[in-house]
Amino acid sequence: MKEFRSYPIAFEGSGFDYFKIQIVNTILTILTLGLYYPWAKEKSLKFLYGKSTFEETPFVFSGTGSEMFRGFIKAIAVLVVIYGLFFYLVLQGHNGWGILVIYGGLLALVPLAIHGSYRYRMAKTSWRGIRFGYTGNRGELVKLFFKGIFLTLVTFGIYGAWFTISLRNYVLGHVRVGNARFVYSGDGSDFFWINFKGYLLTLVTLGIYSFWWQKDLFEYYVNNLRLEQEDDAVFFRSTATGGDFAGLMIVNFLIMIFTLGLGYSWVVTRTMAFGANHIEANGYYSFEQLLQSQAEYSDATAEDMADLLDFGFVI
Repeated sequence: MKEFRSYPIAFEGSGFDYFKIQIVNTILTILTLGLYYPWAKEKSLKFLYGKSTFEETPFVFSGTGSEMFRGFIKAIAVLVVIYGLFFYLVLQGHNGWGILVIYGGLLALVPLAIHGSYRYRMAKTSWRGIRFGYTGNRGELVKLFFKGIFLTLVTFGIYGAWFTISLRNYVLGHVRVGNARFVYSGDGSDFFWINFKGYLLTLVTLGIYSFWWQKDLFEYYVNNLRLEQEDDAVFFRSTATGGDFAGLMIVNFLIMIFTLGLGYSWVVTRTMAFGANHIEANGYYSFEQLLQSQAEYSDATAEDMADLLDFGFVI
């Protein structure tokens, strides 16, 4: 009989250590007029990954500043072309076409950035020497994305909950760690009512319920995720309460206010530790069965495009 057991998750990074990295990153990024940014990101990610552990083994981020710099240049070139075409059309008096190019072009980049950033980030993530991977199809994701945009528009935003969950189901459902796969089984109806209730009660309570809304969202994201391989599986479960989120968010806010933003590093590490401390992993799985099966991938263009479009990488 397979043994049902718990798998410890932890984050062991300190705010002060991360602050030292961020100070050097900020100074060098300013001195190089932003060109140091990819190397700054490399150092930040390697610290955060290396301090995150599962089964008392840290994760490893093997991406390099050079890879992300090349991707950064390519991403900027794409945006320069889109904005250049926009300004050219506007100066020629074709304002309508210009607006179509700028909004259509930037919107078209979003699914490409999601797909490419997952391919890069997963390929550069490993645990016990086993690489992660992302096996989604770019064409499928593009179709899913624009179908969701269309239905969200024609339903005046109501379909947005189903759109969000369909994207999450697809993307996370194509994340692999060696020969094991993640599965996300969220449902748009449940997500819609969580947000409907959260929005309504936050208004009624003058913002107080927002902490419990965040708790419900976190719980929904975590509890619907599992890792499986054949008959073995690890299930994730949130243990956070609304009070826990209130403590986290209020203290983080006060740190940012009273340090004039200098406490950002402590906010990041506190939030990472909070997530690790409030996620339980339980199930039937022998991680000795993990086999190296994911390919290497080093094009960071979409990773940098996601940064330039200002949406984060979330799993």
